[in-house]
Amino acid sequence: MDPRIREHAEIIATHSVDLEEGDNVVVDAHPVAEDLVVALHEVIGDRGANPVTTSQRTGKRQQRAYLRAAEGDDAEPEFETPDHELALIENTDVYIAIRATDNVTQTADVDPVTSAAYSQAQRPILEERLSKRWCLTQYPAPANAQLAEMSTEGYENFVWDAVNRDWDAQRAHQENMVEILDPADEIRIVSGETTDVTMSIAGNPTLNDHGEHNLPGGEVFTAPQPDSVEGEVLFDMPLYHQGREITDVSLEFDGGEVVSHSAAKNEDVLTEVLNTDDGARRLGELGIGMNRDIDRFTYNMLFDEKMGDTVHMAVGRAYDDTVGSGNEANDSAVHVDMIVDMSENSSIEVDGEVVQRDGTFRFEDGFDG
Repeated sequence: MDPRIREHAEIIATHSVDLEEGDNVVVDAHPVAEDLVVALHEVIGDRGANPVTTSQRTGKRQQRAYLRAAEGDDAEPEFETPDHELALIENTDVYIAIRATDNVTQTADVDPVTSAAYSQAQRPILEERLSKRWCLTQYPAPANAQLAEMSTEGYENFVWDAVNRDWDAQRAHQENMVEILDPADEIRIVSGETTDVTMSIAGNPTLNDHGEHNLPGGEVFTAPQPDSVEGEVLFDMPLYHQGREITDVSLEFDGGEVVSHSAAKNEDVLTEVLNTDDGARRLGELGIGMNRDIDRFTYNMLFDEKMGDTVHMAVGRAYDDTVGSGNEANDSAVHVDMIVDMSENSSIEVDGEVVQRDGTFRFEDGFDG
């Protein structure tokens, strides 16, 4: 086994979830990630914890079979929250999800209406998972390498270079931005002639993601006040959702709500995301990518949203830790991130002061205020 896999497992256990003796651990992974699952079981055994492995969240082939069968002749199938799956998570201390697949478009022929209904039924399970010590990470499977247009070996190097690193140093770098955003009231994001959006983050804390819940980390993020978002955004980097590529997403906000939207490709998938529930038409997250070791786009949001010279915004659910006491938390069954390239003709303003221009922060060399 590649020694980097064992190092990856140790970082998950030690840095990301603080694994303890007696913990009940769910490892959710596609079979293609077996080497990392095995390494994790070795580490879990060393720590005296108790593992169980599933592929409920990451096993897209069986999920496709289930959803396609459930569709039948019903244009709008209904799903119930599976109590036995919820009970598993309720009795879990640590949840580790490993992204990896043998086919990145496995669910591409599932109707977006069906996927949205399924997400709604899974919402209580999502909420329970987020209340645990959890980590989402990536195993460098060949299908993910193919999507990134990389060789398998090249993608392995890319993933493990991003994951197996000095997270204390990354935390210190990102803390500069946390100190700017944490006391702030208003943020303005401008990129070219297609993005000019403002939002209030008053009273909402800014979190420093340095490889704990998401591994790799490399962003600072917070929650906008749900009713405060105004303006237009063109997300000029594509995303994969429900096994489909969505490109050139454009959203217009008024009073915090998406009042018009478009996409160059698979607009129907975007529409169904926004129609999931009331909260899906509002922003739940603003994130700023700060990991300069993630230096290329790979069609994998776990990495892409962390790239330097980018910002991302998520429609849907706000994370509880990013909502201040007494502030409203945007609530939704979905959380879908989308990315804006900030490397050229772009700026971030915080309370009227430019803190990033063309991807360079004011605390970095070369900043031109």
